[in-house]
Amino acid sequence: MAKNKLVAPVVKWVGGKRQLLDEITPLLPKRITCYCEPFLGGGAVLFSIQPSKAIVNDLNADLITVYEVIRDDVEALIESLKKHENTSEYFYALRDIDRDKVSYQSLSKVEKASRLIYLNKTCFNGLFRVNSSGEFNSPFGHYKNPNIVNEPILRAVSKYFNTSNIAFYSEDFSKTLSRVHKGGFVYLDPPYDPVSDTASFTGYNKGGFDRSEQIRLKRCCDELTQRGVKFMLSNSSTEFIKELYQEYDITIVKAKRAINADASKRGAIEEVLVRNYGAE
Repeated sequence: MAKNKLVAPVVKWVGGKRQLLDEITPLLPKRITCYCEPFLGGGAVLFSIQPSKAIVNDLNADLITVYEVIRDDVEALIESLKKHENTSEYFYALRDIDRDKVSYQSLSKVEKASRLIYLNKTCFNGLFRVNSSGEFNSPFGHYKNPNIVNEPILRAVSKYFNTSNIAFYSEDFSKTLSRVHKGGFVYLDPPYDPVSDTASFTGYNKGGFDRSEQIRLKRCCDELTQRGVKFMLSNSSTEFIKELYQEYDITIVKAKRAINADASKRGAIEEVLVRNYGAE
């Protein structure tokens, strides 16, 4: 099936892989029968490959709701997005709905998806971030003309979802990985190991992803290898990660990260691509 160039990420997500696709793509297996991505986020790799069969997951249930609504009711989503206002008053009123769990749960799936996309397009630095209570807490971005309603992209992604066999989940990554059979391929893009004590960012879900979680993920990678499942994993190039995956193929790549609010502190940092397979 020919790839549709309009199939692209609909949200900006922390650690998005758009700018690393040129490094990732040549290292992918030549043939992928079933694709799996347990930390989906913005889905840049999924949308680049456009596999016809995939198992995708994200612990952020609201993000998975966005994808399900794009698949099931994209026109209603587009109409909802058109109603939003680019003002700080409107932004904070909509943002703070999740402070009242009853009010938030009363929203329809379309309204929840529309809210997340709107906040993502209009918040400061396009940074989806929640506090320990799971409440969205990024401030208003004050952008003059944010692209809140990208109809061609939304419709293209909807068509892709509806012409492919893609299963969506919001569960622990280990459960998603257990769904992958021999011969499948998994791309893993977990929250990164911090490069310094102050660099940690795990705010896209309440809770965190500490080194005990990194070790648990490594054990899952070992199990994938034993089951005959190929995987590629992205992470920061820390000594901890390089030692953890030392028996696997490690490629160092440079990525430009734009999480820091201070633009002068954004720049190219080393990341690793870890694989349990060699050149094909």
